[in-house]
Amino acid sequence: MSDVVERARAWILGDPDPRTRAELSALLDSGNLTELADRMDGTLAFGTAGLRGIVEAGSNRMNRATVTRATRGLADFLLARHGGAPDAPVVVGRDARPSSSDFMRDTVGVLSAAGLRVRFWEEEVPTPLVAYAVRVLGACAGVMITASHNPPRDNGYKVYDANGAQIIPPVDAGISAAIDRVGAAVDVPVVDAPLQGGGETGPLSPDVWDGYRDELARLRSTATVDPRLRIVYTPMHGVGGRYMRELLAGAGYRDVHPVDEQAEPDGRFPTLPFPNPEEPGAMDLALALAGKVGADMVLANDPDADRLGVAVPGRNGWVSLTGNQVGVLLTDYVLSQRPAGEDPRGRQPLVVSTIVSSPMAGLVAAARGARFETTLTGFKWIMNAALDIEAEGRGALAFGFEEALGHAVGGLVYDKDGLSAALFMADLASECRRRGETVLDRLEALYRRFGLWVSIQHSIRRSGAAGAGEISSAMGRLAEDPPDALGGVAVVGMTDYREGAERRPRWLGAASLVELRLQDRTRVLVRPSGTEPKLKMYVDSTRPVTGSDDPSGVERDLEGHAGAVVSDLAGHIGL
Repeated sequence: MSDVVERARAWILGDPDPRTRAELSALLDSGNLTELADRMDGTLAFGTAGLRGIVEAGSNRMNRATVTRATRGLADFLLARHGGAPDAPVVVGRDARPSSSDFMRDTVGVLSAAGLRVRFWEEEVPTPLVAYAVRVLGACAGVMITASHNPPRDNGYKVYDANGAQIIPPVDAGISAAIDRVGAAVDVPVVDAPLQGGGETGPLSPDVWDGYRDELARLRSTATVDPRLRIVYTPMHGVGGRYMRELLAGAGYRDVHPVDEQAEPDGRFPTLPFPNPEEPGAMDLALALAGKVGADMVLANDPDADRLGVAVPGRNGWVSLTGNQVGVLLTDYVLSQRPAGEDPRGRQPLVVSTIVSSPMAGLVAAARGARFETTLTGFKWIMNAALDIEAEGRGALAFGFEEALGHAVGGLVYDKDGLSAALFMADLASECRRRGETVLDRLEALYRRFGLWVSIQHSIRRSGAAGAGEISSAMGRLAEDPPDALGGVAVVGMTDYREGAERRPRWLGAASLVELRLQDRTRVLVRPSGTEPKLKMYVDSTRPVTGSDDPSGVERDLEGHAGAVVSDLAGHIGL
């Protein structure tokens, strides 16, 4: 453990923050070598999502030293890419977590000291607004200080490329290599008081938000608003509250009821240990208020407002829609408002989704005359696929979504955007109300036309290096010896995405992912998690809904079948 102690001492000497220096020193003095080893186990890895981790002292944690080194690496990458300081600025924003203000100050200060122009928000902002600003300002990059829907102890550092989308290979590797070449954080030049502006650095004007609202209004210009629609909204202690209230009011939705306990930004998330709309119980306060006021819909943004949760009343109480269900509904609705042939350049409407999201969206898109593409997991791939296809003149992005509550309408933001998605869901509910139907009626009608699809996800966790080896071995066994049948249904096809990348577009490149296709149109995807020690299985199964079929009964049958598929597959690969 002597090397861990030496690394900790060296990190303390290079840390510009007296608070984390003292924290790590106290850990050294306590003799807790197990905790110290965890804190100093390499450096926090920079990947396609940037950085994300626990806010604590140490090289493997989020802190001012980590952010300072990451920012200098980003600056060096940009300077090398442009052959010096570009005229285009770097856009920087932050969420409301307690550490975000300090991290943004260091980010702006390091970028400015490197000779880069910086434009930033003085207050906390939603992540989609940063992505929007990168696009409309022609920025050379963007940085958002946020851990999105992670627990309160975390924070993160998300990087956008000049195209307004999240970075992808090889850019992420280039930035990571530049970070590795940065020395101690204490030696990195930083402009003092950078948020005061002056020179090439300064705050952004309200024009950016005004532009976002104007573009969104044009995207939904054909919408018919029912001002009687009663909406309960929660930003989950995040930054979306003020922005979402303005959007709803400006669109004509007057009967909006905020969840008061969660209405203001508070990065401690006092009512939510895990502020993610997907988590069981996360929307309980909103659902309780919805029952009290007799709401027609619940809308929930995660803390940085890039995800959207939706709940609607059903026959037996409130129903929380899955990301796939929202994605299918919005695919149909957005395309109905933007029919083929309306693009001024004559391009076909384009819908893009990830390979682990529901195949039903492709059927809906095709019926609406749209082109449909699937990508690897992550919104970075959705939007880079859309940008490639648009650049080739082969489509115009109408809608993109992933099953993890991420949705994006049109080319407004080249990342997931919970603000615009929420407004479009309200518009969809308005249209349903005008037709005398509910959102669930609309969903059932789609099921009766395209078949009911059930999507389930199952994860198998393994810990430590041995667990990682088990997961890797299981993936190898699956590819080398696929099962003949799962859940009593024959396996009729397999694709191993670790092979053949040269024959696929870059958004479906090499990945540790295996797809199995069953005779009954069930699809199974298996991949190791990129962020946690677990193997993920996704099962999509379908059956027609005809005549007097009860969709809920069909859904239960499909869920049972999907469960049997998962059980058989886990047994086959030895997990």
